[in-house]
Amino acid sequence: MFRSFLLAGAAFALLQAPAHADLVDDIKARGQLRVGANADAPPFGFVNRDKTISGYDIDMAALVAKKLGVQIVVQNLDPADRIGLLKGGKVDLIAATMTKTAERERQVDFSYGYFVTGQKVLAKKGRFADPNALNGGTIGVARGTTSEAQFKQLFPKAMLVSMDDTQRAVDFLQSGKVDGVTADEPALAGLLARLPNRAQYELSVFSLSTEAYGMAVKKGEARMLKLVNEALVEAERSGEAARIFNRWFGPESSSPLVRIFKIGGM
Repeated sequence: MFRSFLLAGAAFALLQAPAHADLVDDIKARGQLRVGANADAPPFGFVNRDKTISGYDIDMAALVAKKLGVQIVVQNLDPADRIGLLKGGKVDLIAATMTKTAERERQVDFSYGYFVTGQKVLAKKGRFADPNALNGGTIGVARGTTSEAQFKQLFPKAMLVSMDDTQRAVDFLQSGKVDGVTADEPALAGLLARLPNRAQYELSVFSLSTEAYGMAVKKGEARMLKLVNEALVEAERSGEAARIFNRWFGPESSSPLVRIFKIGGM
């Protein structure tokens, strides 16, 4: 009789237990935050000589790992695979120059914007003096990005060549296979700074859009999203977010930009 009572009690306890731990519990139990990043978008993400990945996105994601009290593990990914990997549980957080859009927000949950930028075009000097000239050009772009979708909508007469990443598109630009490359300004500025013949190229003076990057978590992970936003806002208030920006985009960096935003509710 006593044995039967114990078994029944155990079964009742199992019924009362949560169906599964949420993402935050899983991360803490694992001791690691798995972050998906784009290592082909300097200075947001790039591969070091020791094969590790560094950049603005990684430093910002590290704020979340610190908030959770775990280590950060960075996984390089193709921009077109970002949402699929997140949905499939291969990564816990996406910090990969991912623009917040209404379409994407139907599939994932976004944090506050942690970077604001505009889409531009990299080309030989004088090739695109104004936006209208783009309709007569062949333009390279990273597949699966908002830059691709935005350009298609704005310049339907242009020849758009979609590639695996922006670095590949810049390689095509240098070999004369495309006339220009479109992406967000900081990514283009970082790639331009690395070109051996960079004096021949320029970024467009015009912008095609204004966009906010957000970190993405799996849909419905409210506790995780709250912690991500708290980490970002705390970094903004302490000045750490501005210090990270200056590390990668300050006056002494290879991609100097003016910080025109503050994190919190964007």
